[in-house]
This record gives sequence, C-alpha cells and structure tokens, in this order.
Amino acid sequence: MTGLFDLTGKVAIVTGSSRGIGRAIAEALAEHGARVVISSRTAAACQEVADAINAAHGEGRAIVVPASISSKDELQRLVEETRSQLGRIDVLVCNAASNPYYGPMAGISDEQFRKILDNNVVANHWLIQMVAPEMLERGEGSIIIVSSIGGLKGSGVLGAYNISKAADFQLARNLAAEFGPRQVRVNCIAPGLVRTDFARALWENPATLAAVTAHTPMQRIGEPHEIAGAAVFLASPASTFMTGQAIVVDGGSTTGVGL
Repeated sequence: MTGLFDLTGKVAIVTGSSRGIGRAIAEALAEHGARVVISSRTAAACQEVADAINAAHGEGRAIVVPASISSKDELQRLVEETRSQLGRIDVLVCNAASNPYYGPMAGISDEQFRKILDNNVVANHWLIQMVAPEMLERGEGSIIIVSSIGGLKGSGVLGAYNISKAADFQLARNLAAEFGPRQVRVNCIAPGLVRTDFARALWENPATLAAVTAHTPMQRIGEPHEIAGAAVFLASPASTFMTGQAIVVDGGSTTGVGL
C-alpha cells in the first residue's frame, strides 16, 4: 500500500511554501520522497524551510527559488530554474494567494479587486501554462490548486476572495477537460478555516471563531498539516483516476450542520 503514496523521483513546485499550508504541503511531499521547490517572495524565509527539509531528508531534497506570483517573469524564472536544477517538473501546487481586503464588496477598490483576481486566478493560469507542456509531452503529471470552501459559499466580508476561489474550481475543471486525454490531472483542495498567518484576521477574532466552530462537526479549526495529506494523495499514484475535482478538508463545516 505504501507505493500508492510514493513520490520518489518526483519534482514538485509549491508556491507560497515558506509558511502555513504551503510549507506543510512541501514538507509532506518531501517526506513521501519528492524533491521540492520552496517558493515565495522572501528568499530567507524559503531558505529556512528548505534547510529544515534537507536536514530531515538529506541534502538536495529541497531547493529555493523565490518568486512573486504577481510577476509573470518571476514565475517563468521559477519554472526555468527548477528545470535547470532538478531536470523536470512532475507536480505543481498553486498555493500562494492574496486577500488585501476584508469587508463588504461595496467598499473594495478596483485595485484590490484586480489584485485578488490576478494573484488567485490569473497567476495560477500563467504558472500552469508554463509547466503543463512537459507534463503533456510525458503523458503524466499532477496540478493541484489550493482553493477554499469560500468558493462554495457567500460571505459578507470575503466576497472578492470567494469569487476568486470559485474561479479556481472552474479553472481546474476546464484544464482537466483539456489535459485529460494526455493523463495530466488538475484538481483542487478546498480547506476550511486553518490556523495560518494568512487567515489570522478570522481565527483571532473570538466572534468569528465561535461562529465557525459552532457549525463545524469537529468543533475546531484546522491546522496546516491537516491539509497536506490531501496534496500527497493528489500528487501520488493513489489518485491517477481523479481529475477536475475538489477535495474539501474543513472539519465538516460545509455539511450544513446548524440549529
């Protein structure tokens, strides 16, 4: 059974992997045998993660290629540098995202709305188009987009972010249809509220935390490592007949449990 989740010899890029869910995913992929590329805007933060992975699993298991998802040129360099150092790309995890605005949509500026859509949707499209050709040529590969249960729900304070995450679901479905004949898979993970710096404004607010956990069967929020297993599954041979789908990892909060 261990072979189902064996990633030995595979190369994975994980964006936004200097902390939070991205870091947990990179660590889990490395634990299952993959060589991982740690990438975010800050080189020093990436290096700390790579050093920890290399200390645990051997030198060369992780490399650092800093890149901002808002820059198409930097994303192209991320792909090219990965190929130069590691030879190939087997798994792409589009995890990095932005949310510069919290509040009703009537108050969001055009610049903020565009940044959310550009970083959370368009940047994923760019990166996938850069990586996909070699996967399609080989006839295998796994692309994973970290979306959110926000893409399944409405919100009075996260409207634009949720719109972007809903678009990610459709991006995965469309690309699954395009890439499926060549056995390249595109799937999403949809986390619920997770204890990360990115979501700090939500879980540090007692009223928000109480509202979320009150209608979550597990009565708590998630931890980053609890999302990583879904990424290992989607990257590994265990999921080779799965594409265009979303795995919801939310403690049951989307089950509709309520009073």
